[in-house]
Amino acid sequence: MGRFKAGTQEGSESKPENEDRSICLHSFSDLSHVSAATFMYLLKDCYTYGTLKATSKFRVLQQQVKGALHNAPQPGPFTYIVQCMYIIPLLGQSNAEGFSHLLISSLRHLKSVESVQKDFIDAKCLAARLVLDILASVVSHEERILVKVLETFDVELKDMAHALCGPELGDEDLAKTREHLKQYVQHFMKSESYVTAVALITRFSIQCCDESFLIKLIGSNQLTAAEEWAAFMGKEMIILIIQKYLDIKMLKNANKLVKQYDLAEEFPDVNYLYKESSLKKLAEKGCWDVAEVRAKKETKLMEYLVYLAMEAGYMEKVDELCERYSLQGYVNSLVPEEVLCRSDYLDLKKLILEEIVWVDEIKGLLNATSYIEACKVIGVDCEWKPNYEKGSKQNKVSIIQIASDKKAFIFDLIKLYEDDPKELDCCFRRIMCSSNILKLGYNLQCDLHQLSQSYGELLCFQSYEMLLDIQKLFKETTGGLSGLSKKILGAGLNKTRRISNWEQRPLTPNQKEYAALDAAVLVHIFHHVRGQPQFGVNEGRQMEWKSHIVSRVNRARSPLGF
Repeated sequence: MGRFKAGTQEGSESKPENEDRSICLHSFSDLSHVSAATFMYLLKDCYTYGTLKATSKFRVLQQQVKGALHNAPQPGPFTYIVQCMYIIPLLGQSNAEGFSHLLISSLRHLKSVESVQKDFIDAKCLAARLVLDILASVVSHEERILVKVLETFDVELKDMAHALCGPELGDEDLAKTREHLKQYVQHFMKSESYVTAVALITRFSIQCCDESFLIKLIGSNQLTAAEEWAAFMGKEMIILIIQKYLDIKMLKNANKLVKQYDLAEEFPDVNYLYKESSLKKLAEKGCWDVAEVRAKKETKLMEYLVYLAMEAGYMEKVDELCERYSLQGYVNSLVPEEVLCRSDYLDLKKLILEEIVWVDEIKGLLNATSYIEACKVIGVDCEWKPNYEKGSKQNKVSIIQIASDKKAFIFDLIKLYEDDPKELDCCFRRIMCSSNILKLGYNLQCDLHQLSQSYGELLCFQSYEMLLDIQKLFKETTGGLSGLSKKILGAGLNKTRRISNWEQRPLTPNQKEYAALDAAVLVHIFHHVRGQPQFGVNEGRQMEWKSHIVSRVNRARSPLGF
């Protein structure tokens, strides 16, 4: 007699009461005399007395159910599960959808088993009756479960007609059934349950919609349902949805459908436009190396990448690509007006940042620390060389930038750590653990995690006081720090150099400017919004930002002995 501990993690010696809670599942080894109701009540008790989290409990129970369905449920596993689906609503609403998913998904591996094929065919009509009962609200199940029943039992119109009209069917019965189901489709459309409506339309070939339905589906972001319905309607509607995608600049979706339905003749430019769009997104994220790999095989795309680099004012990248791919002639062919430099980006002049100081020696580290200790508010950011190899370890943080509103310091962490890790740790502990300096960051916890992973021997990146993540002051932020800068200061940050080689020495002037601006802009944003609730500071309270300040103290000793 087997016992199922219902997912309890402690043994019976440590918790004797678990023995009382154990649900005896010996009946699961032979379902020939176990009714669907008994089976479901046993299953519910197993879940109730389990001590694992809900997802884990359902996973364990699913394995139990899969095994039990091989043990002679009568008259067969598919019919048995339909009977169980009628029982589930009687057990209460709590976890009803979870149990329904569990039972239906447990049938998938049985669909290819030869010995249960007769039961599968017999159960189709019962499943159709269940669908009708769910539609009529006789049996309470979620719409998602309704769709899963249709898919799992492969319910056809003739099965629905059999359940609705009886076994002797004529053509008028199929028409009557389709008309009956059409009423439910219209109900689902009216209640904006578009996924369920499309599932019924496509499965039972119900004609009741026109082009306006497609627009509603796209407008409500039900794109998968929109594509399924368009495919059901035929080529003309597929062409229409592709055109709609192009109108709203959804080039990836349009390109996918053009390929899927072999419509390159009707849309000859879509594939190239999609590639251009992909390159532009990569360039905007600063992923120039990835963009270059994507563009390598097509000269026209490489020229477009050069154009994007010129548009972003990234002239060293322009020179690099022109030299590598012999594109100087293309650059010379462009008239100046064709390349509109992005004047909406912040630069050093707009922020009135007076000086950027590169720090790679201990003397400079000490001087910079003394300056920073006299500041009330600073911005902090860091950079590291990207690693494009999937699953590989991140590179060490290369630089850390600390800025006031007038001056920015860029610390060469790699060299300073090699030269004198003890002094580096001491100086940064004076900064990071100071209760007199408010340290601003954007998702700075992520940077601190990367710093502690890169320099685990140092304590300076494991403890901090007066840390404020600037993004927590805003109810809604889009576009990262650049988007926030655009919203508050009227100009964004040029992120084209974000994914570049931060380990090269010396850094280019543009890299230094990028790094300095990322830290300095934090201070300017903070000063700008501190007393102005109209910019979205939580609940408009001027002192609300203080509640978001965090500290973390780690009193462990450094493995380096300091």
